[in-house]
Amino acid sequence: MRKTTLVVMAAGIGSRFGGGIKQLEPVGPSGEIIMDYSVYDAIQAGFDKVVFIIRKDLEKDFREIIGNRMEKIVETAYAFQELDDLPAGFEKPEGRTKPWGTGQAILCCKDLVQEPFAVINADDYYGKEAFIKVHDYLAGEHPACEKMNFCMAGFQLGNTLSENGGVTRGICSVDENGHLTKVTETKNIVKTPEGAAVQGEDGHLTPVAADCPVSMNMWGFTPELFGVLEKGFAEFLANLSDPMKGEYLIPTIVDGLIQEQKANVTVLESRDKWFGVTYKEDKPAVVRSFRELIDAGVYEEKLFD
Repeated sequence: MRKTTLVVMAAGIGSRFGGGIKQLEPVGPSGEIIMDYSVYDAIQAGFDKVVFIIRKDLEKDFREIIGNRMEKIVETAYAFQELDDLPAGFEKPEGRTKPWGTGQAILCCKDLVQEPFAVINADDYYGKEAFIKVHDYLAGEHPACEKMNFCMAGFQLGNTLSENGGVTRGICSVDENGHLTKVTETKNIVKTPEGAAVQGEDGHLTPVAADCPVSMNMWGFTPELFGVLEKGFAEFLANLSDPMKGEYLIPTIVDGLIQEQKANVTVLESRDKWFGVTYKEDKPAVVRSFRELIDAGVYEEKLFD
């Protein structure tokens, strides 16, 4: 099997640790954070290496709290996402504080990753099934094709909702061959008695099927993507309509590749339930969910010795 790498997007953690930074909220009985469970599941699935995307000013604290622990159990590297890390000819807009988005985050890894790789968010729990399926897809051989061969873990929308407010999900269309045909970033999806709905600014609810497949930003890529991102980021900056808030986002990039017939994206179905601390009120339910998984024997009481 080919070597595979897990890329964890953690640059949005915040300017300091503690103080309610959601990615670092302990959720396990021995102080584990969600990232611990993701890395554990990835190693169990067969991933050989982990790359953390962080901000340079967080490196010391990140290594102390997370990285040094991980380096003892898996090959670990760091990529740095910075606002002023831009192609030649571009400068950071004055006053911009918002990161450039997931597309730029992944581009930061181009010198560290030469093998097929998975991408995840730092603050989402994906479950074991998705890691196994994405790893096996990336490590396997695929027929020669003019298109790039990528994959995506597809979750059922109803398994990814918060009890405490709206969430953003990539709503997916999938063809009869299991290939992604469209992904639409959709904001403010809320849980309803009937299942799920998109809530408009006026409060109007538009129902969405609870079993429709959604993206949770868990993708499987090959290094071919870096060339696409490099070219695309420069084009994005050249046409930037909102200098303060515009973002270069992976779902939009992937959707463009599909529409241009440049990529096949295989959707790998997972029925695992998502957990995440989108809202502070989510934490008790997440802690309870991990407790149930431990009691069921899915995880040990102490994840890493």
